Amino acid sequence: MKILVTGGLGFIGSHTVVELQNEGFEVVIIDNLSNSSEEVLKGIVAITGKTPVFEKLDLREKTAVQDFFKRHSDVAGVIHFAASKAVGESVKDPLLYYENNINTLIYLLQELQQKPEAHFIFSSSCTVYGQAETMPITESAAIQPAMSPYGNTKQIGEEIIADVAKVSGIKAILLRYFNPIGSHPSTEIGELPIGVPQNLVPFITQTGIGLRKELSIYGDDYPTPDGTCVRDYIHVVDLARAHVIALQRLVNKKNLDKIETFNLGTGTGSSVLEVITAFEKASGQKLPYKIVDRREGDVISAYANTEKANNILGWKTESTLEEGIASAWKWEQKVRGK
Repeated sequence: MKILVTGGLGFIGSHTVVELQNEGFEVVIIDNLSNSSEEVLKGIVAITGKTPVFEKLDLREKTAVQDFFKRHSDVAGVIHFAASKAVGESVKDPLLYYENNINTLIYLLQELQQKPEAHFIFSSSCTVYGQAETMPITESAAIQPAMSPYGNTKQIGEEIIADVAKVSGIKAILLRYFNPIGSHPSTEIGELPIGVPQNLVPFITQTGIGLRKELSIYGDDYPTPDGTCVRDYIHVVDLARAHVIALQRLVNKKNLDKIETFNLGTGTGSSVLEVITAFEKASGQKLPYKIVDRREGDVISAYANTEKANNILGWKTESTLEEGIASAWKWEQKVRGK
């Protein structure tokens, strides 16, 4: 079965391509290389022994998307990662986020709805919950007003998919991620942001390796045990496995509804300072950091209730925060040749 993975050379996308190929799926990757590198293909091949088809294509170009589906009319499903994903950047440049995250989704769904049946896995986010009123967050938690344009694009995206599924042969699973970290145990692929990292862990590892002077912690006066924001950090390989399981659920017609939603996290919240401590333990070195003002768009705390994914998908995380940090550090050292 041929599966299209958009953003398949990115951090989560590349790890998911590996898991898909290991399960026997034929994979086609679309990526515009805006936050990834074609070099990632070599890592995927090194791990799996298989070369996925890769097309450099910008999903914002509607005619290019149409042309792709004419040439790949046998695509049976899509795992849609391709999106801009930094909360802070979205606050500064909202139109970039609306164009990149909404238009691209629409163009994909327009092609899929022409098929009698199609499977769609959507890379969503815990940001759809806004600042949830209670922890841990269940899938039935109220969708609060988004705290950033990024979060809003994920809320709107979920609504669009639900509306289209009602009137087409598309069946979808919305996967609401918490915070992916780590790298493949082979260290052939990992998180390699272009420019200044927008996520905590790569900024920590780049600071640890000497690429950055120090880490900025955005606020230490939040109502949390140590004053820093709390998040649910999930190992990227655990996250990738969940996508394959979700896809197989649709392919095998195990889904109970045309749209299903699952939280993907560990069920445990860790503060920024706790993540730093885990890094210092893994690396054996102190990390230079400073406390700066809070950042607009950040929620205080977000960690998942994972019971639904555990019980219905039959999936659960296998790696700890410490293992995720240690693998991210090994990857950073390999990339920098140290």
